[in-house]
Amino acid sequence: MKKGRGRTSRIRRRKLSKSFESRGVNESYKPEFIQLRKWLKDRKFEDTNLIPASFPGTGRGLMSKTSLREGQVIISLPESCLLTTDTVIRSYLGAYVAKWRPPLSPLLALCTFLVAEKHAGDRSPWKPYLEILPKAYTCPVCLEPEVVNLLPQPLKAKAREQRIRVQEFFTSSRDFFSSLQPLFSEAVEGIFSYSALLWAWCTVNTRAVYVKRGQRQCFSAEPDTCALAPYLDLLNHSPGVQVKAAFNEETRCYEIRTGSSCRRHEEVFICYGPHDNQRLLLEYGFVAARNPHACVYVSQDILVKYLPSTDKQMNKKISILKDHDFIENLTFGWDGPSWRLLTTLKLLCLEAEEFPQSWPHLPTEPRFPVGLRVQMGMTCMWKKTSL
Repeated sequence: MKKGRGRTSRIRRRKLSKSFESRGVNESYKPEFIQLRKWLKDRKFEDTNLIPASFPGTGRGLMSKTSLREGQVIISLPESCLLTTDTVIRSYLGAYVAKWRPPLSPLLALCTFLVAEKHAGDRSPWKPYLEILPKAYTCPVCLEPEVVNLLPQPLKAKAREQRIRVQEFFTSSRDFFSSLQPLFSEAVEGIFSYSALLWAWCTVNTRAVYVKRGQRQCFSAEPDTCALAPYLDLLNHSPGVQVKAAFNEETRCYEIRTGSSCRRHEEVFICYGPHDNQRLLLEYGFVAARNPHACVYVSQDILVKYLPSTDKQMNKKISILKDHDFIENLTFGWDGPSWRLLTTLKLLCLEAEEFPQSWPHLPTEPRFPVGLRVQMGMTCMWKKTSL
């Protein structure tokens, strides 16, 4: 039979090609997933909707075994499968956490548990889960300095802040790690190294789900809301997907319910939140294609560069913006400049005679210099929006 050459045949071939491009390769036969499924079954979880698979573009994720309808619960993970601060308190680390002063943060407790269990290797009851976790992460905090230097200036600054924050987190935790020496035959300095803690920090930061817990005296006042959810955390992000995710107090399970239908053998996505690509890269180590929340961050240097150099009030204006936290997170998205960016520009563009009398009330119509208008038009994403 001759190959169809008509319009209908071409459309059919394109659809078939697109289907194969997005279809995942089943990975449920791999030893690490066989062990994980057995481990989950022992903890009263069995999934009939999803299987692990590898997808072009997103990598490892979960694929639908059957068609999923809107509003269906696609995964219901029992509390016994979740790794929380309760898990840490019930473990061999619990006594050390409880007596430490000042109290540990919930984040440090989870990170310490992850490092200790990974070090335990085959002796860890959490090994099946630890085996499928990434060995390394692509968040900017993990990148070499020469790679970070290639990032756009606003992202570069955030990446450096993130690295400093994690380094301080490690330095401030060393005394607690030293207190754990009786639990190990090796020196704790070799077990709880910076690289080990960085891996644990990224694991919690990129994979944790939100589960609110009550305040306990053995932990600091920071919110205790992070829980690691084995298997469920294989679900990848898509900005256009809507799901309902929460811990069900009646069933004592963390449940995800679809907001739309999904065909058989398609990748099942969840949405991590309405994040722009800078936030996604910083927090999760990836960017999303065709992200409706994508935006360009406008730095203070760009704003000031195209404003009149004769403005004697500029330093005072910048100071006011910094005092009110308005000098950062200035963005320009698909719908034009953000409210924060517009407000900042309104203040910066006030004439000398307007500034003393008008503050803190800003003019309703900003007057933008031509240079700034051109620069914004070149570097930012426009959608029929005019300055």
